[in-house]
Amino acid sequence: MSPTASDAEILFYDGHCGLCHRAVKFVLKHDRSGRAFRFAPLQGATFQSRVPAADRADLPDSVVVLTADGSLLVRSDAFVHILRRLGGGWRIPAGVLAVVPRPLRDVVYNFIARTRYSVFGKRDDLCPIVPADLRARFDP
Repeated sequence: MSPTASDAEILFYDGHCGLCHRAVKFVLKHDRSGRAFRFAPLQGATFQSRVPAADRADLPDSVVVLTADGSLLVRSDAFVHILRRLGGGWRIPAGVLAVVPRPLRDVVYNFIARTRYSVFGKRDDLCPIVPADLRARFDP
């Protein structure tokens, strides 16, 4: 099965955020099957075409996961889902985080999201620099 298979979910990320670029690289490194996620910037055409305008208006500008069943996961729920989907040992921290009430997880997530540009920088390019063999997993 290829990375473009229907079971690949889409991880939308802030293409200008240094922390988000690092998160994408982390997922690329730990997605051993290469089939768990495809990637597209929130500023790109794929996000515009796959997520209805009414839904886009209420989404955060950091990380959003479009699941195989069409659900949109945001903030800490997206982060926990990503760890679970990576599988292996990543399910343990996902399980630990999942027992923390979502409002508390989201307070921490929102703090990091608010400070990410000042700590990790802001980039002009929308796609992280990745090896050529991984570029096929990115959509515009």
